Amino acid sequence: MSQVPNVYDAEPIPDAALVTVRQLLQSGDLFRYTSDNSPVALLEAEFARALGAKYALAVSSCSAALFLSLKALGLPRDAKVVIPAFTFGAVPSSVVHADCVPVLCECGENYRIDLEDFAAKLPEADAVIISHMRGHTSDMDAIMALCDAADIPVIEDAAHSLGTTWGGRNIGTIGKIGCFSFQSYKLLNAGEGGIMITDDADLIARAVIMSGAYEHNWKKHPVLQAAFAKWQNKLPLYNQRLNVLSAAVIRPQLEELPRRVSQGRRNHDHVAAQLNQSRWLHVPAKLPPEERAPDSIQFNLVDMSAEETESFVAAAKSAGVSVQVFGQSADNARAFWNWQFLSDLPELPKTRAMLMRACDVRLPARLTLPECDVIAGIILDAVEKVMGAHQAPEAATVRSA
Repeated sequence: MSQVPNVYDAEPIPDAALVTVRQLLQSGDLFRYTSDNSPVALLEAEFARALGAKYALAVSSCSAALFLSLKALGLPRDAKVVIPAFTFGAVPSSVVHADCVPVLCECGENYRIDLEDFAAKLPEADAVIISHMRGHTSDMDAIMALCDAADIPVIEDAAHSLGTTWGGRNIGTIGKIGCFSFQSYKLLNAGEGGIMITDDADLIARAVIMSGAYEHNWKKHPVLQAAFAKWQNKLPLYNQRLNVLSAAVIRPQLEELPRRVSQGRRNHDHVAAQLNQSRWLHVPAKLPPEERAPDSIQFNLVDMSAEETESFVAAAKSAGVSVQVFGQSADNARAFWNWQFLSDLPELPKTRAMLMRACDVRLPARLTLPECDVIAGIILDAVEKVMGAHQAPEAATVRSA
């Protein structure tokens, strides 16, 4: 068998970033507000332009961006925020941090929001966070129609969806606010960091001040000055700024984004086609308006018991591929029942059932197709090793690709 590729290392940081970082270290100028054209300010302008948004604010993480988005909306204490039950634990945490109450919505076997449950819970909502979890886009046309009719603001958690489009529109620009991540496993890697985008000048002004633009540092942001003056000294300072070194690392990667998106989609679809040949595996199809930018692959186990699932995961791991079953990995931060910081966790049978058979495998955009073949081959060999002696379930013979 060919060597198993390393799926955890990120792509090298471009040399241009190293030059800028060296200059910053030599100058000691590491605060974003020291100059008008700090790397953070430049990144904000470039990112907003790339996504087609008017304004951007770079902050310390995507979680910080979600938190500031909720605070900038001016929601009252204990406001209810509908979120999908399939998301990362940082999302309900950001809601709690903003003194709001998460309302968990069911997700289906294709990992997307269950629209019937979403519509049922929307009347009690003051805001909505749509997590495009692992880059899977829920039906944004239906969601926005419901939320617009109820005058409920939508925040897009696009941590996994930079470069994804829905009906030709960039994910993150469909709702009122879009939030992105620069954590190491994302398409743009600064180790840590995040950014929020919006077309609302008043909203971004509030977020800028609360992010830590104290005194008159807000004057270095290209937003209507009247919006800033309105909120000067009237909002708390949470100090969640992005540092200039992180911005310097991110900026040269922006031009790499189209390639990474293209290669990530190629790799995902190449492996998905192979996995869908197995009667025991199913990669849910994308929704028609969606063009994804994946750097991982998710698939469902079909008619496999808990014991068989455990054996499959072990067989793949022994061959060099880590397969994480969301609901069967101890303390997984993506399994809602592990969010014990929430009171009165609901029972969400659809989401629970999905998480107990949904698998997650890293598939970085930098991999070659032969490397993708190695990963797909190990997964297929592992499932056949465990399930090959079983009769194929009749229900599994007719499935969408």
